[in-house]
Amino acid sequence: MNAIVLKPEREKSVLHRHPWIFASSIGKLEGSPGKGETVRIGNTKGQVLGWGAYSPDSQIRVRVWSFDPAETIDVAFFRKKLLRAIDLRQTAAYDSRTNAYRLVHAESDGLPGLIVDQYGEVLVMQCLNAGIEFWRDLLADLLMEITGAVCLYERSDADVRQLEGLPERNGLLRGHLPEGDLTIQENGLYFKIDIQKGHKTGFYLDQRANRARLLSLVKGRSVLNCFAYTGGFAIYALAGGATSVVSIDTSADALALAKENLALNRLPAEKAEWMEGDVFQVLRQMRDQARSFDLIVLDPPKFAPTIAQAERAARGYKDINLLGLKLLSPGGLLFTFSCSGGISPDLFQKIVAGAALDAGVNARIIGTMTQGPDHPIALNFPEGAYLKGLILSI
Repeated sequence: MNAIVLKPEREKSVLHRHPWIFASSIGKLEGSPGKGETVRIGNTKGQVLGWGAYSPDSQIRVRVWSFDPAETIDVAFFRKKLLRAIDLRQTAAYDSRTNAYRLVHAESDGLPGLIVDQYGEVLVMQCLNAGIEFWRDLLADLLMEITGAVCLYERSDADVRQLEGLPERNGLLRGHLPEGDLTIQENGLYFKIDIQKGHKTGFYLDQRANRARLLSLVKGRSVLNCFAYTGGFAIYALAGGATSVVSIDTSADALALAKENLALNRLPAEKAEWMEGDVFQVLRQMRDQARSFDLIVLDPPKFAPTIAQAERAARGYKDINLLGLKLLSPGGLLFTFSCSGGISPDLFQKIVAGAALDAGVNARIIGTMTQGPDHPIALNFPEGAYLKGLILSI
């Protein structure tokens, strides 16, 4: 039987049910497991601690499927895991005005490396490590069977697959794509999304509750929406009564889709301005022009995927927040986010505090934000709490 034996004193994290086992913690490999195959996890005392997926190319050498020594990793196991994940969304995240959710959130749902997002009758799946890749076809069949979806599209094109020695993959996996544009409903608003070329799986579902938060605070305010993508925060701002919204993004295609979303929701086009360009450069130009806004959204891409990149990322976060704070009117609000796993909530708050000090403003936190309930955070996997947000009053 394929198995790993942990080094003495290296079993603590497994006993605490953390799902990652690093190569440096493994004292012995028994058998010759292939990429993604299941291995028994044991200690030097001969005790079985669980079962996991073996990844020979990754520093995270094993990801734990189950901490139950009696568990069998088979079709029934994955069916049970998927049903539990989907049931959680139906009880904790369901909203009749929304038809787009994250159905499976990787480690937090006990399925390390598997992301599944639902957009109406369409599912988008990401297989991010060797274990999920090994069970990919089975998981695809189960997802189609359980959900009744008409289509399962795969977006396994994330950079993290390189660390697993896996090629990128993007394409239709099961069923057929519906004809025409794919449109979703979120909190009663409508968005066209591009699951084939868009960011992540096509839309930032994790910001749903935070977009709704903005809607309740934006009436009568001028808004600057940075890293706008397809206009999520911009559409909510205009729906909430903003007097004007300026949106900046580097992608012309994303902004074109944002304009379509504006028209789709029958919002006033004359109140929206779309700017293609580098956000850092545009904000510096606006600072030099002495422009100001009543509410600014800073939702940048991931600057620090890992802790090793945190120091460099911190400079980027401080720079962007410093520029944003200088553009805020007195009494203005800043919605600022970090989706970097390598930046902790405490560090992010310290970075923003430093930016406020350098900007010469008095700022107070009037709200904190995180991902929605369809992106749950397992207590044994704190790394799952990746999205951090602050609402500052100036």
